[in-house]
Amino acid sequence: MKNLVGYTKGVNLGGWLSQCDYSDERLNYFIAEEDIAKIASWGVDHVRIPIDYNVLQNEDGSFSPKGFARVDWALAMCEKYKLNTVLDLHKTMGFSFDKGECESGFFDNKELQERFYSLWIEIAKRYGGYSDRVAFELLNEITDQVFSSEWNRISTECIQRIRNLAPNTIILVGSYWNNDAAAVKDLPAPYDEKVVYNMHCYDPLKFTHQGATWTDLINPDERHDFEQFRIDAQYFMEHFASACEAAERNNTVLYCGEYGVIDRVSPEDTVKWFKAIHTAFEELNISRCAWSYKQMDFGLSDERLSGVIDELIAYL
Repeated sequence: MKNLVGYTKGVNLGGWLSQCDYSDERLNYFIAEEDIAKIASWGVDHVRIPIDYNVLQNEDGSFSPKGFARVDWALAMCEKYKLNTVLDLHKTMGFSFDKGECESGFFDNKELQERFYSLWIEIAKRYGGYSDRVAFELLNEITDQVFSSEWNRISTECIQRIRNLAPNTIILVGSYWNNDAAAVKDLPAPYDEKVVYNMHCYDPLKFTHQGATWTDLINPDERHDFEQFRIDAQYFMEHFASACEAAERNNTVLYCGEYGVIDRVSPEDTVKWFKAIHTAFEELNISRCAWSYKQMDFGLSDERLSGVIDELIAYL
């Protein structure tokens, strides 16, 4: 399978313009030029920037100059350090992968869908001319399978509208179950040759999310060592098989927009997990972007990983 040229391996800038308190302190200083420089020194070719709608779009539907100025700065920094960028809409009005944010109604409400389209039209107006270095990701992690058919309709409509302004921009589209690889097969055939299938991977969740309190899929009091699971490259290759088949069948490529290990896991076991999934990515030619650069419970640059960081970044 061919990979996504220019987006072969990257790092997420989670918690900067998304999943935060939206204070000026956070939005202005959580990521600095030195961070972009450090990421570039790791040998990756891109960053993914999660952005919540309310950073760019006001309650009345107008757009925030300050919000877009922050994106402008990020793209300038990435250009300076020769990194491509994925602009990921992490939350839209009426839907978030995090049910605790109390966003609802998106899939039933045409007005909320129009808000979604209007935001993407504005993004396309501003950044569609940078198709050589900026990709668009329509929406992060559709959750329930029941949303699948409506999401397929909405995403296709959104792409059609974007294409009037950004005909050459790569567009990433993920499926339900939080972008699970097993759900990729239920995405429609790509709208055009610039549309890419997107997935996320935090498997097995009992290992990668141990201690997490924000999901009811695990017991947060349990702890697991790497050796308790049969995790190797073959494990991931089997997990990715149906997604790879769907991408091949529809003549597109596969991108893993998030993958990583929570900071409750030892540095040594973290490296083992990254090595296993990296081997599968390389074997299957899957482009990817690790979660996440700093903090957010998964920080790659956090002090706890300082003793293994050189080995770890070899497996991004």
